[in-house]
Amino acid sequence: MRVDQWVPAYHRGDAIGDEAAALRGFFRSHGFESDIYCLSRDRGLEGDSRLFSEFPRSSAGDLTILHFALPSPLTRALGDLPGKKAVIHHNVTPARFFEGHDPEIARIASLGRTELESLKDTVDLALADSEFNRLELAEMGFRETRVLPLFIDFAKYERPVSRLFHDLFRDERVNILFVGRVAPNKRIENLIKTAFYFKKFISPLVRLIVVGKTNTFPRYYQGCARLADEFHLRPDEALFLGHVLDAEMFALYRAADVFLSLSEHEGFCLPLIESMIFDLPVVALGATAVPYTLGGAGILMNRFRPDETAELAERVARRGELRRALIESGRRELAAFKAFPRERFLLDCLRGLA
Repeated sequence: MRVDQWVPAYHRGDAIGDEAAALRGFFRSHGFESDIYCLSRDRGLEGDSRLFSEFPRSSAGDLTILHFALPSPLTRALGDLPGKKAVIHHNVTPARFFEGHDPEIARIASLGRTELESLKDTVDLALADSEFNRLELAEMGFRETRVLPLFIDFAKYERPVSRLFHDLFRDERVNILFVGRVAPNKRIENLIKTAFYFKKFISPLVRLIVVGKTNTFPRYYQGCARLADEFHLRPDEALFLGHVLDAEMFALYRAADVFLSLSEHEGFCLPLIESMIFDLPVVALGATAVPYTLGGAGILMNRFRPDETAELAERVARRGELRRALIESGRRELAAFKAFPRERFLLDCLRGLA
């Protein structure tokens, strides 16, 4: 029996790529033939994957898994296969967030959700990496849905941090950190409004640090930069660092005083788990997958107001009882996440499909 995986694009260090590689290792360790097939891949991954054009015709006893995060020819091809079929839903951000910013990405997002729904009568099992994503699958009409939490390589977070980066930001300022690409659904403008309120009404010693790609939505990024300037936030008070090395990002998690997420759409939100790893308390808008990923850790807000958010961030940043309680709740939630019986779950899925 073969258990193969399809990914539209196979990237090094990408959450979907890491998940596919971990699953392949699991399948092979249990005696299955297993490969990763992709339409494109990073240079250097030629020996770690195969192109989709090389995919052999599957037999009735095989299982093919499609990792779905964007529309591609793989969606239609899956329906034509014999054997068992499964999809892992990594979420597609709704098009409404991109309308007015990038019509082409809005079109792709809309097509992605249509393509995903088209699989509801095709696949035998629909997996999701969060309960929020599973609920979306169920609402679309997928029959058999289950949650397989996102694979996380916890060993990489034990690597040394950049001491230079840590010391550079560990000063008298309150560091408010956000990690994620600069995109409309992340509501970066609300982070800027929070930093402005903090500086004007609480303390001038504040620094907003945004780590994530700035080139996906250049007009949106430029608008956020202009907004920060209009609110009289200096470049050293509203930092857009773009993509950074892991050692630098880990240093920022250690140097930060609070992780603040005001995102209105997340399919999982890995930085919430990363914050727990580094004992960084979280304040977040309780939208989409965030409450499921955060669990009993952090503080969830049911609305955004810059005054309430800034004052809450300041309370959490203090070295007091609230901060200690949030760190402890984060440790408990992280332990529960790590304790998920991943191997038993996967074997149970395979038995069910067989």
